[in-house]
Amino acid sequence: MKSTAAVLAGKNQVYVKEVALPEIGEEELLVKVVSNSICLSTYKAALRGGEHKRVPDDLSPEHPTITGHEFGGYIVEVGEKLKDRFKPGEKFVLQPAMGLPSGYSAGYSYEYYGGNATYCIIPKVSIDIGCVLPYDGDYFANASLAEPMSCIIGAFHATYHTTPYVYEHRMGLKDGGSVALLGCAGPMGIGAIDYALNGPYHSKRIVVTDINEERLERAKSLITPEDAASKGVELIYVNTAGKENATEELKELNGGKGYDEVFVFAPVESLIEMGDDLLGNDGCLNFFAGPTDNNFKAKYNFYNVHYEGTHICGTSGGAPVDMIESLELSAAGKINPSYMVTHIGGIDAAPDTILNLPKLPGGKKLIYPHIKMELTAIEDFEELGKENEMFAHLAEICKANNNVWCREAEEYLLDTLAPEE
Repeated sequence: MKSTAAVLAGKNQVYVKEVALPEIGEEELLVKVVSNSICLSTYKAALRGGEHKRVPDDLSPEHPTITGHEFGGYIVEVGEKLKDRFKPGEKFVLQPAMGLPSGYSAGYSYEYYGGNATYCIIPKVSIDIGCVLPYDGDYFANASLAEPMSCIIGAFHATYHTTPYVYEHRMGLKDGGSVALLGCAGPMGIGAIDYALNGPYHSKRIVVTDINEERLERAKSLITPEDAASKGVELIYVNTAGKENATEELKELNGGKGYDEVFVFAPVESLIEMGDDLLGNDGCLNFFAGPTDNNFKAKYNFYNVHYEGTHICGTSGGAPVDMIESLELSAAGKINPSYMVTHIGGIDAAPDTILNLPKLPGGKKLIYPHIKMELTAIEDFEELGKENEMFAHLAEICKANNNVWCREAEEYLLDTLAPEE
């Protein structure tokens, strides 16, 4: 079986090549990938190459790894010992968090296992852990985006509170509490706002900050304060750029008090310290952003740790139950992970997208490995449509959906550029 894949061969060496997949083992699966969304973690792996904790030391052009870990598709072939569990033609979504001592994971560590590929092989170790989940939907973007959403969901569930002299953590956000989402108008931030408002928690106030007005306005147009108010929640967007007393202003928005939960969505020292200053009694700070610097540090107020019971946690990835929750919420129409998506591309777009991800504007970049297409912003569809009928029709579909990627757009794109084999 030949697969076309975007592989990592060394530091900043990402390119598309044809990969000859071996015959699968009796406890392996051959799968067809329909969609894969690009994660900043893949950029970090490309930046560090074999020095990255999840990338093999012997990484080289002779032994590259397939990139991408946010994917879903169809099972094509089932190993002999798995035929009672899986069937060819079944749809699946991958839960990539394997929790192995080696740190190995899909999209970082394996020559034949990753989402930026037309086909790949899911190994026994991943199947044994339960990483292959059934997918009942017909919109594969939601399958890919279930992984980043699961990271957000896991972060909310890992946040905790305490009662003095009761030695148990109460997991999750406080009912009727206040939450501050700092640096939160990027793609993952939009997912977090959506989940904070429409997930299982019932905060009375959600305050979202960023320093980019364009990103804030986009988030505000997708998840509106008016919609939040109709659900009994006060949703406030704040641009903190250039504010000398941003911390005090944010506290004033919360009645002069500290917040029950603060999430930090960017690895910026000053933002973490602001988050610490914003915590109220028994407040929990969740450091969600993953730094590339092994020695990244920030100051933290330990007086408040002792006397106010403030505390901190950090999460990376989500559990299978978090991914299942994401799939259930999106299937029920309660959350829309596609709010995160701003660009669409084919397998040929994957290398440059990975290597330049921090420089690219907008939100999540969604790759369809079975098509060839430059990475294209959804907002550019209309202009491109003046000379290209496909983009004209995609623009029409997305415009009718608040310029958000959707099932109808995905179906049309694949029918046009990747007809059934």
